[in-house]
Amino acid sequence: MQIFGLLHQASKKASNKRQRGAQKSCSNVFSMFEQSQIQEFKEAFGCIDQDRDGVIKKQDLRETYGQLGKLNVKDEELDEMLNEGKGPINFTVFLSLFGEKLNGTDPEDTILAAFKLFDPNGTGFVNKDEFRRLLMNQADKFTAEEVDQAFAVAPIDPTGNIDYKSLCYIITHGDEKEES
Repeated sequence: MQIFGLLHQASKKASNKRQRGAQKSCSNVFSMFEQSQIQEFKEAFGCIDQDRDGVIKKQDLRETYGQLGKLNVKDEELDEMLNEGKGPINFTVFLSLFGEKLNGTDPEDTILAAFKLFDPNGTGFVNKDEFRRLLMNQADKFTAEEVDQAFAVAPIDPTGNIDYKSLCYIITHGDEKEES
């Protein structure tokens, strides 16, 4: 679930990330993001909050994973996700967690963990065509153009596999080609 939003943001310019980083110390979590970003997070929160009670719980996560095709998620994994919130995960806590992750508090590990959901054999690669299908048919339902934009920065080998470890580096540190 995290991967869809993070990959979408990877297709945007790295300058947005630097601008948000400068605002990290601000006490109001809503001031860390532009209004359009807050709306995207609100939509993502709504997709995850399956019972629409305003709080993400273990069953909400389990159902979200089920919709993404992962049916056997361990309770420990779900508990670990929920414990990141250090209490009930309402929208403000959800936004704070993303603010911390996107502003340099270990986002690479989080992104890698999300990609690993699509790499059950631990190869470090995900199939581009299968990932495209997931992006266009699950969660945010990317358009073909949005997927193409995201894939433009993705390291894809000749056999059509995305090197997600390298992509995670690009997402968290920026694309050297864009910055030069």
